[in-house]
Amino acid sequence: MSATDRKVLPATAGSTPSGPTPRSRAARRRKLISLAFLLPALLILGALVAYPILFSVGRSFFDASGDTFVGADNYTEMFQDPATMKAIRNSAIWVIVAPVLLTGLGLILAVLTEKIRWATAFKLLMFMPMAISFLAAGIIFRVAYEQDPDRGVLNAVTVGVHDAFSGDTAGYPTAHPQNPRTIPAQKDGSYRTAKTASPGDTVNLGLVGVPPKDVPKEAKPARQASSAPAAKGELRGVVYIDFTLGGGGKPGRVDPTERGLPQLAVEAVRDGKVVATATTGNDGAYRFEDLPPGDYALQLPKKDFAEAYQGISWLGPSLITPAIIGAYLWIWTGFSMVLIGAGLASLPRDALEAARMDGANEWQIFRKITVPLLSPVLGVVFVTTVINVMKVFDLVYIIAPGPVQQDASVLATRMWLVSFGGGNNQGLGSALGVLLLVLVVPAMALNIRRFRRSQS
Repeated sequence: MSATDRKVLPATAGSTPSGPTPRSRAARRRKLISLAFLLPALLILGALVAYPILFSVGRSFFDASGDTFVGADNYTEMFQDPATMKAIRNSAIWVIVAPVLLTGLGLILAVLTEKIRWATAFKLLMFMPMAISFLAAGIIFRVAYEQDPDRGVLNAVTVGVHDAFSGDTAGYPTAHPQNPRTIPAQKDGSYRTAKTASPGDTVNLGLVGVPPKDVPKEAKPARQASSAPAAKGELRGVVYIDFTLGGGGKPGRVDPTERGLPQLAVEAVRDGKVVATATTGNDGAYRFEDLPPGDYALQLPKKDFAEAYQGISWLGPSLITPAIIGAYLWIWTGFSMVLIGAGLASLPRDALEAARMDGANEWQIFRKITVPLLSPVLGVVFVTTVINVMKVFDLVYIIAPGPVQQDASVLATRMWLVSFGGGNNQGLGSALGVLLLVLVVPAMALNIRRFRRSQS
């Protein structure tokens, strides 16, 4: 049979076309378009995330110079270094304390703000610290935590409250008698007159070594009070600065411009026992009335020369980590409150109203209904905070002073110090970075898992 006589047989039902179908071509085209849009993001992600991770993992197996392969020596050294172990301990404190406090504060504030009329303004005020960089917040709290009450606002409040309730008198720690022979020092740190006096006498006690900044503004000249005669049965005198600015004064005599020292305790001592106590006024005057006849020594007790209360050492080794966590809470509490508040607003109100109608009080509703229903949101806030505190660097580096930097160090700051802050050992620093990545990855995976579960 010739070719022209051949007939084209129709395709059978079970046969398949040899080329791609229009549907498959459209699907392939969509994939190519998607890949074209994703390619820039994938390139950036690879350059900024994937490559640094792989490079750090590889670098962690080399020495400080990067030329010699040392295997796992950097990881061994990392866990044998006391400073690194302290950083790991501090990071553990951050992970345990900060997320719990932040989630708890956010939950409490979110619930309470539902009960007030100006909730929006309060949320805005609480959220404002999020607009401040960690660097600026660190500088703010570095000043707020200063030991000097004249600079540190927290210690200014602490000292004010202490002075208001303790009743301690003012102290002049650098003061001492002008003539140690007439007012010798005692073993307990006090000063007592060598000669005794009786009621009706006037005894002036001159001190030197008081810096002008330590003299209270209310201190007045002591000349008039020192020359006032003592009444019958009264033992009196002044405690004054026995030094004339510019010279010209005479030691042991109250000169016209010499001021008294206010708020000092003066004790009358007889037979080694304190029988009466007086306090100096603004002109330094003191007086004992109705003393029984006899001989008395006048004593300036130790507390007159004690250091004034300076507040709490917020930036000391024992409190530096809690202080920095406090600064972190100030920044992130608004974020936690707003996020939990959004979840609270979406709760089914019929369940809450039904519980109230059944006789449940607000605490029972909060504990048994509100918190369980908010558990997905609370979980997101908690895990997100865990990831953030594992990477905290700015606040620790800015707030902690140099002498206590090691006491406040966390893994991120330790990694920077070892690599660039003087250690110049980027092999060990890379090992610390890998450790930090390994610790963060589980929390990130848990967060992604929770996100996918909420989307399903």
